[in-house]
Amino acid sequence: MSEQGIHAEEFTLNVGPHHPSTHGVCRFILKMEGEVIKDVVPVVGYLHRALEKICENRTFEQIYPVIDRFEYCTSMSCNIAFALAVEKISGLEVPERAEYLRVIMLELNRIASHMIWYGTTALDLGAITPFLYSFREREDILDLFEMTCGQRLTYNYIRHGGVSKDIPKEFIPKCRKLLGILDEKINDYEKVLTENPIFIVRNKDIGILSPEMAIAWGVSGPSLRASGVKFDLRRDDPYSIYDKFDFDIPTCENGDCYDRYIIRIKEMRESAKIVRQAIDNIPEGPIRSKVTMNFKAPAGEVYSRIENSRGEMGIYLQTTEKAKKPLRVKMRGGSFNQLQVLPEITRGHKIADLVAIMASLDIIMPDVDR
Repeated sequence: MSEQGIHAEEFTLNVGPHHPSTHGVCRFILKMEGEVIKDVVPVVGYLHRALEKICENRTFEQIYPVIDRFEYCTSMSCNIAFALAVEKISGLEVPERAEYLRVIMLELNRIASHMIWYGTTALDLGAITPFLYSFREREDILDLFEMTCGQRLTYNYIRHGGVSKDIPKEFIPKCRKLLGILDEKINDYEKVLTENPIFIVRNKDIGILSPEMAIAWGVSGPSLRASGVKFDLRRDDPYSIYDKFDFDIPTCENGDCYDRYIIRIKEMRESAKIVRQAIDNIPEGPIRSKVTMNFKAPAGEVYSRIENSRGEMGIYLQTTEKAKKPLRVKMRGGSFNQLQVLPEITRGHKIADLVAIMASLDIIMPDVDR
């Protein structure tokens, strides 16, 4: 009951399903008391495409164009998560040049993904300029991908044993040119939002995720590090050749929407640092070990995991002896755990805060539904 003696009535409000041009198709059922959210129930499944079952009915080579769609913002990560599983179960060796090419593509894709997040998050909160800024540099990254593999979104570039093709001779000069302006452009991103009073009010102390809660709910990636937990699979469970590079794992302390913004800005700079080191030291040599198109894996089961831009991405792979197709493929994305924790950090906030919190967690619904 309010001070005026008026009883607040609890009611149910349906939000969504959102249009696919936001974070994917998701619906929220809200229990409201006035303007305050009392509970949130995410409703998922609108984008279920049976990717795991499709993969189980494809040869190992045919799976890469399918698994690209697992999480479309970072298809390179989807490729390597599966490639590592195949290599682990079959004992395939990867040439050194191919490992460098993988790292270059993965970190460029991480930057491009964070640029999508930066632009769309600002757009969700009513700011148009950041979207135009970040997509400008993202186009330059996609130009590098297109000249290498012919694609700008779903790349199927990384394969078990290496990569599908070598970079063209103009790749490294164009990459250096991009890296030369990237720090300045990221500074511009920060000038638009970091000290913006409206952006601060909309994000500071909103959706606070404590480190204990983040760990309990299995949250990973930037959202976990924004809560102060210094965990990154590139350092804590190294894969590929990440142990050869010098880079920091940035963390924040408050675990609110604002810190989740800060952490991704810092991560873009660290990814650029890794790419610089990789293109400076990339060796000559083969780009793929000898793998036939009739590749058959031995019997076994493995789990491979990588640090995706949204957290831990993993592939469980089970095979039978000399099979052209996997027996079982199970995918794990970082978005699902972050969607699970969203109700816990949204209760007590307003509807406008729900938009900010979901955006800050960088949830991609195809990563949830598969």
